[in-house]
Amino acid sequence: MKTDTPELKKSLNTFGVVFLGLAWMTPMIFFTVYGVAFEAAGGMLAAAYVVAFIAIFFTAYSYSRMVKAYPISGSAYTYTKKAVNQKMGFLVGWALLLDYIVSPIIACLTFGLFLNAQFPSIPVYVWIIVLNLILAFVNIIGIKSVARVSGFSVIFQVIFIVFFCVFVTKDILTGGDGMALFSMQPFISSDFSIGTIFSGAALICFCFLGFDAVTTMAEETVNPRKTIPRAIFLIVCIAAVLYITIAYLTEIAYPDFTFVNSNTASAELIQMVGGNLLSAIFTTVLIVATFTQGVSSVTSVTRFLLALGRESILPNKVFGYIHPKFKTPVLNIVFVTIISFFSIAIDLDTAVTFVSFGALTAFTFVNISVIAHYYVRQKQRSFKETFLYLIFPLVGACFIGWLLTLLEKQTLLIGIGWIVLGFVYLGIRTVVLKKPVTDLVEDKVAIRNQLTEKSM
Repeated sequence: MKTDTPELKKSLNTFGVVFLGLAWMTPMIFFTVYGVAFEAAGGMLAAAYVVAFIAIFFTAYSYSRMVKAYPISGSAYTYTKKAVNQKMGFLVGWALLLDYIVSPIIACLTFGLFLNAQFPSIPVYVWIIVLNLILAFVNIIGIKSVARVSGFSVIFQVIFIVFFCVFVTKDILTGGDGMALFSMQPFISSDFSIGTIFSGAALICFCFLGFDAVTTMAEETVNPRKTIPRAIFLIVCIAAVLYITIAYLTEIAYPDFTFVNSNTASAELIQMVGGNLLSAIFTTVLIVATFTQGVSSVTSVTRFLLALGRESILPNKVFGYIHPKFKTPVLNIVFVTIISFFSIAIDLDTAVTFVSFGALTAFTFVNISVIAHYYVRQKQRSFKETFLYLIFPLVGACFIGWLLTLLEKQTLLIGIGWIVLGFVYLGIRTVVLKKPVTDLVEDKVAIRNQLTEKSM
C-alpha cells in the first residue's frame, strides 16, 4: 500500500521488542531499590515480588488484549480513547505523558550521579549533556540500532545477575545444607505479615514498569497483533523470574543481613557477596543499564508524542513529522532531548514521583478499556468471555487503583494538578479553538496494519 508521507519502518521481531522492553524496565533495578524495598516488605522481598508479579500480570493481560484491538502507537491513550471515550482518553494520555516524558530525565540524572561518584572531578551536568546527545543520535539513526543496543545491555545485565546468583548459591552450599535451596522460609516465616508484604509489593510494582512501553512501538513491529502481546508476557515473566530468584537466594543465604543506609544497601550486599571485584563489575553493569534505559525511554516517549502529533492534539508539523531517510520522528527526539536537559536541575525523587502517578493511572484505565471494548461494546459475554473480559481486567483495575491510592499525599496532589492542567488544555482546544479530537490518522494506520498483516 503506497502512501505520500514517510512512515515508521516495520523492523522489530519478538526478540527485538522483548529486549527493548527489558532495557526500559532495567533488570538491575532490583539492586537500585533493594534497600527501600527490603524495608517496605519487612525483609520478605521474595513474597513481595510474587504479589507484585500477580498484580502486574493482570495489567499485562489487559495490554495484550488492547494491542490486538488497536495495534498502533499511543498505548493507554489510544486504548482509553477508543474503548471509553475521546475526552477520557486524552486525560489518560495526558497522565501517561507525565510518565513517558520524565523517564529519560530519570535515566540521564541517574547516569550522571553514578559516573560523578566514580569520577568526582567531572560534574554531574557534563555526564547528563553527553548522555543526552548520545541518546538523541542513537534514536535518530533508527529503531534497529535501538534494539541492538538494548539487546546488548539486557544480556549484560542478565549475565551479571546469573553470576551474582552463583556466588550466593555457593555461600548457601558452603553452609553444608543443600536442602536449604528448597526452603519456604522466604515466603512464610514466623514474622509473616500480609500487610507488610502488600506494602512492599506496592513499591516493588515499579520494578516492572516498562512492559507497557513496547506498545508504543506497534507500528514498527512486524505483525504487532501477535508479536506485541507475546513480548509483553515474556517481558513480565522474565523480569519476575529474575527478581524472585535473586530475592529468594539472598534471603536464604543471608537471613540476618543488615545495612547501614537503604540507599546504598545493594552496594553493601554486593560487597559482602563478591568483594571488590564483583562491586566493580556491578558499577559498570549498572551504568550500562542506565544508559540503555535512557535509549528505550526516549524511543517510547517520541512514539507517543508522534501519536498525539498526528491527531493535531500537539502541533502536527512538529510532533507528527517522520524523517524521510531515517524513518524516525526526528523532531520529537530533538524535543525530548531538550526537555531532558532539565535533569541538570530537577531532583531524582521528584522525577520518580511524576512517573509513579502517570504509570499507575494509565494501568488502571487500560484494564477498564478491556471491559469497555470487549465486554460492553462487542458484547463478548459467554462464561469464558465474562471471565476474560470482565472479571480478569476488573481485578487488575481494582488492584492497580488501590496501589495508586497508596502513593504519598504530595505525589497525588502533583498528579491531580497535572490532570487539572490537562483539563484546561482540553477545554481551550475543544471549546475555544473548536478543534475536536480526531481518529482519522489512527484509523488510516490501523487499516494499513491490517492490510500488511493479511499480505504476510
